[in-house]
Amino acid sequence: MQTRRPADPGGAFFFRGARMTPYLKLAASGLVLGLLIGAGACQQQPKSDEQGQGRAVVAAASPDVRPFTVGELKLAALRDGEIVVPVAQTPWVEAGAKAEEITALLTAGGAPTDAVHLPVQPLLVRDGDRVVLIDAGAGGQMGTANLLVGSLRAAGVEPAQVTDVLISHAHGDHVGGLVDAEGAPVFSNAVIRMSAPEWGAAQAGAEAHGAGPLVAAIRSKVETFQPGAQVTPSIRAVPLKGHTPGHSGYEIASGSERLLYLGDALHSSIISVPRPDLALVWDSDRAAGAATRREILERGATERLRLYGVHFPFPGLGRIERRGEGYVWVAEAAPAV
Repeated sequence: MQTRRPADPGGAFFFRGARMTPYLKLAASGLVLGLLIGAGACQQQPKSDEQGQGRAVVAAASPDVRPFTVGELKLAALRDGEIVVPVAQTPWVEAGAKAEEITALLTAGGAPTDAVHLPVQPLLVRDGDRVVLIDAGAGGQMGTANLLVGSLRAAGVEPAQVTDVLISHAHGDHVGGLVDAEGAPVFSNAVIRMSAPEWGAAQAGAEAHGAGPLVAAIRSKVETFQPGAQVTPSIRAVPLKGHTPGHSGYEIASGSERLLYLGDALHSSIISVPRPDLALVWDSDRAAGAATRREILERGATERLRLYGVHFPFPGLGRIERRGEGYVWVAEAAPAV
C-alpha cells in the first residue's frame, strides 16, 4: 500500500484564509464537512463508469480488498489510504495527554513510535439487491492515497452500482470521497444516508467552514434517519455519542451473526482500546465520547461481538477481550487461501 504523510498544513487545508491542519480536522467545530474544502481538491477521483451500472463485474484479487461474510451477507473491507499523525500532534496529545503516554502505548502495541498510523477503510455490504458502502473515505485528503474507487472496482463493484452510502459522521476522512475534483458525485446513483442530527450540524456549519459547495453538491441525494433506525433490511444505525452531534455506528445482522461498524467511536486499537479514558480533541463531547468507548469495550468483551474498526489496522476486523482490568484488541485472522 502506498501512503503519504499528510500534506503541508499550509496547503490543502485552508478555510477562508485560516490555516487548518489535518490533525485538527475537528478541533474547531466537531462539525463536519469543513475539512473537505472543495471536496476532492487534493486529488483527482477516478471517474465512475456510468455504463457499468447493472453489469456483472468479476472481482480481482487485490491487497486492498478483504472479502468476508456475516451470515449470508457478503462484505468487503476496502482500503482507501492512511493518515499519519506525528505523536505530538495526535488528537490525544492535543486534548491534554502527554506525548510520552502515547509513545508508551505505541511501543506496547509494537507500532512505530514517531507517529500514529490511522488507516481509512470504508466497508462494502451487499444487502439483497442493495449495494451499500459505509463511509466514503477521504478522497485523497489528509495525505491518504485515494484508493477507494480502485478498491471498490477490485471488489467487483463500479461506483455507479452503489445504491446506498451510509455516513457515520461528516468528517473529511469519511465524506471526502463523496465528490470528485470537479465537485460531481462519485456514487452517482446512490442515496446518501446519515442521521438527522448529523446532517443538521453539517448544514449549519457548512458556510463557516468552507463546505458550502460540498453540502450543495450532495443535498439532493441526502436522506436522513433518526438515531437507531433500520436503514436497510440488514443494517441498523446505532447511536455512538460523543464524536459528533449525530455520530452513528452500524450493526449488520444476518441470522445469528452480527458485526458492529464503529465509525470513529474508537480511533485506534493501540490507544483507544487500552486507554478509553484518553480524551480526543476531535470529539465534540469528550465526556460522552469516553463513556461510549467504555460501553463498546464492555459490550464487545461480554457479548464476544465482532467489530469493524475503520481506523484499525487493515482490514479492521476483530473482537475485544478483557486482560486483567483492561481490554485488548484481538484482530481476526485472515482465512486460509
